[in-house]
Amino acid sequence: MDPSDPDPTPPAPDLAAALDHAAELLAQADALIVAAGAGMGIDSGLPDFRGNEGFWKAYPALGRARIDFYGAASPDTFHRRPGLAWGFYGHRLALYRATAPHAGFGILKRWGEGMLQGVRVFTSNVDGQFQKAGFDAEAVHECHGSIHHLQCLGPCSDAIWPADAFVPDVDDDACLLRNAPPTCPRCGGLARPNILMFGDGGWVDDRESAQSDRLRRWLAQVSRPVVVELGAGTAVPTVRRFSHAVVQQLGGRLVRINLREPAVPSPLDVGLPMGALAALQALDARLDQATRRQSGLDAD
Repeated sequence: MDPSDPDPTPPAPDLAAALDHAAELLAQADALIVAAGAGMGIDSGLPDFRGNEGFWKAYPALGRARIDFYGAASPDTFHRRPGLAWGFYGHRLALYRATAPHAGFGILKRWGEGMLQGVRVFTSNVDGQFQKAGFDAEAVHECHGSIHHLQCLGPCSDAIWPADAFVPDVDDDACLLRNAPPTCPRCGGLARPNILMFGDGGWVDDRESAQSDRLRRWLAQVSRPVVVELGAGTAVPTVRRFSHAVVQQLGGRLVRINLREPAVPSPLDVGLPMGALAALQALDARLDQATRRQSGLDAD
């Protein structure tokens, strides 16, 4: 390495040392905050929408029509092409209902239940996988909404209701809904998922606001939180901003698990360039020993 280089590339971190450091952070924490982005679902077999290539591989009909994720995930598409919009969201709804959360969800739940203040989840995912994995619904903040809830497309009111009664029948080859779409029980107009879409001025955020209030009240009670952030990239930085806010405002520490973008704000935090499940399993194998070391330090 050229010592005159003003900005040398740092050496690759020792992964084993980074895992040990992350386990120590978990062992000393009084509260676990799980901050999850789209990468959390990859190990469950859910598609990766990063970039047009991945999106169109999952939805070839949209690729043929040159409709990208931003175009499909738009309230304007529900107005102009409701069959296609519900083809896309109906397929996702059926997929999420059929998908079993990977073992990493159970690891996080067990860790959190062993901490003094418990666990809370902040996620940009709309798939409901944390609730399906057994997390208390009252402990989950879905900052972009949930595909398992509906609202009026208008909207004619602030009503939000479960999507349980809607069973989509989708022509996957054409990405078109074959059966009748859900409708608003108040005005009879088209219903849409209660999800914050791109260019969305009609999202009813009452459910998300209530979740946010519950999380904020809980955060006021914790003193040594650790954020385990999984699969949250910089393209849609909502989850990363939340993680950084916890570190800056509450004195928490961050364990960032991200295969592509593992950089962390400070040397006190840990970045792990790994997939979610592999990282959680590796940390779980180290946590008992870290907890014993922490207990020994506390006893001195």
